Formats: sequence, C-alpha cells, structure tokens
Amino acid sequence: MAEPDFYLSDEQRELQRALRDFVSKEIAPLAADCDAEERYPVELFPRLGELGYLGLGFPESVGGSGGSRLDYAILCEELAYGSGGIALGIYVHMALACAALDAFGSGELKEAWLAPALRGERIGAWAFAEAGAGSDAGAISTQAVADGDCYVINGTKLFITNGPFADFLVVVASTAPERRLKGLSLFLVESDRPGFRVAASLSKLGVRASEMGELVFEDCRVPAGNLVGSLHRGFLDSLSTLTLGRIASAAFAIGVARAAYEATVAHAATRIQFGQPIGSFQAVRFGISDMAVQLEAARLLCHRAAMAADRGLPHSREASMAKLHASETCTRIVERALHYHGAAGFMSDSSIQRYYRDCKVFELGEGSSELQRNMIAGELGL
Repeated sequence: MAEPDFYLSDEQRELQRALRDFVSKEIAPLAADCDAEERYPVELFPRLGELGYLGLGFPESVGGSGGSRLDYAILCEELAYGSGGIALGIYVHMALACAALDAFGSGELKEAWLAPALRGERIGAWAFAEAGAGSDAGAISTQAVADGDCYVINGTKLFITNGPFADFLVVVASTAPERRLKGLSLFLVESDRPGFRVAASLSKLGVRASEMGELVFEDCRVPAGNLVGSLHRGFLDSLSTLTLGRIASAAFAIGVARAAYEATVAHAATRIQFGQPIGSFQAVRFGISDMAVQLEAARLLCHRAAMAADRGLPHSREASMAKLHASETCTRIVERALHYHGAAGFMSDSSIQRYYRDCKVFELGEGSSELQRNMIAGELGL
C-alpha cells in the first residue's frame, strides 16, 4: 500500500523504516504467545528506551528524544501493526503516564520518574477508571485527603492497563468531592508505597498481551510533592493528556487495521476457489478496495490532528474525529478481513482472529465513540 509520503520528511520515512524492521524482529514474534499467555513482555521497555523510541515527542531537556507528534503517531501505528496488546502497554506508559509528568510534573518528579521512564527503567500506568466512573469522570470516588505534608488516598481503580507490573501510577483522585470535575487532582504513587496493592489481574477478550488490573489504595500516604500539576485541576490536565491519547489511539487502530488489510490482500491473491484467486471475484475486489480507501482516510485524519498539535493549533476536534473514524474503520476492516479469510481466519492460531478480538478496544478506550461524537458536536457549536 502506498504511504502518504508527500508530507513525511526524509527523517520520518527513515523512522518508519527502522520501526518496521524493529517490530518485525522484536515484537511480531512475541505477539501470539503473549496473547495466549496474557503476559506482557516487560523486557521490551529497556530496549525501546535504548533505541530512543520511548522518548519520541518528549523534549531532550527531560531525557526525551525530541521529535514531533507526527513522529509519535508513526511510532504508534508501527507498534500496533506488530501487536495491539503490546502496543497498548507502551501507549499507556508514554501517552498517559509520562505525558502527564512531562506537562504538569514538578522538576523533582521529572528527574526522579520521567527521565528513568523514558529510558525504560521505570514503567508507568494511568489510574483513572473506576467501577462507577469511565466516561463520567465526575463520578470518580477515589479520594485524596490532605494530612500535614501528605495526602492520604483511599479508593479502588479498575481496568488499569500496566497496573499489575507498573513501577509508578498517575492517579486521578478527588480532592474536593463536592466540586466533582472541578475537584479532581493528579498524584504520582509509587507501586511499593504502603497502602497500595494490586487486588486482581483481569482477563480480557482482546489485547491480551497487555496486562490490566484492579488497584486498591487503603490509607496510602503520598508526599504533597507527589501532586502532579495544580490542586483541583486534574480533570482539565487529564483532558490535555487525553487529547494526545486520542491521536495515539487512532494510530494504534490504524496499525491493527493495516495488519488485517495487508493479510487480506495477500490471502486474496493466493486463496484459490473455482480455479482462480478469490481476489479476482468482483465482490472481494470491491470490498478490499473499500478497505484501502477507509484505511488511507483514517491515517490522513490521524496525521492531520498530529500536525495541528505540532503547529500549536487547536486540535481537540481533529483528535476526536481521528479517534472516532480510525477506531470504527478498524472494526469494519477487521470484520471484513475475517469474512474473506473464512474458516482459516476463525482458527485460534490465526492472526486474523487476534485482530478481531483486539479491534473493539479502540472504540471503547480514550472515550467511547458516543463520547467522541458528543465532543465533536460541542466543538461545532452544537
């Protein structure tokens, strides 16, 4: 499939090439086993840090590799092409935990946690969701109460990717419950801090190479210096972080969709029925053509949002559009890929069935499709 090279620089094309080589050698071979075992290959983090990939989009002053949001979108697509589950763990670490520290953390927190995280020496998680709070962030019930020079955190977080093995978490907690959204704050919590525990590791339908946990905070005391950003600004700060997250989520969906699409093109050229490749049948040709158009459009929307962010332009609407279109496109492409692969794609050793199980998460995470449509409508003045 032709890449949209007309706006990619020579350096970005080289980054894309290097990432494809890395993914084919070091991520794709792990994908099936990690999915089957529901095991995250944490050993990848130091390797990604060594190569500078974890630092993409982060300034060199905090230990990053520099680069742009578009560079980061390229990274996300290529990682997800190799494994949606493995890519998800890297995404949470970079686009949520590390991005929050970079944007809002104090100099001390950046030195102690962000710089090692960008080297892959520490792994982060984003502790936002709860049993009663997903799209409705105002319903967050985890509380952080000031007590001298500390905050005492109590509550339970659910569906937290990287939670079972993270070295630190950026926790969204209520510091003024009566203010709901305007009373949320962010805190860095070290995983070895007394009062924190992983209550359960959760088994999932898809992205099974990622690990997800239920996390409990029981009178967990953290220093006041672990506050990330300003008190009571956690919701606004989360929105800023999640805007980048929507761009990344779009790129991940594109990576999985591209993997399914390319596998389908190859299958259509080699699968013989009625004495000819199934790709010679008009119905299949039309369907694969639609897949190609949808995939290209999704990538252009994603890259447009990334480039707007790089230029300092408003891009919340563009990020939501990219995330909405890419996630729903991924589902359509993967469903069509499974249909064209037939029984072979339905078998447990097929990569197509893994893409099929993985794709739905992109419509749910970082705000559901309904939430994205609502945000887009708001940006349109409705």
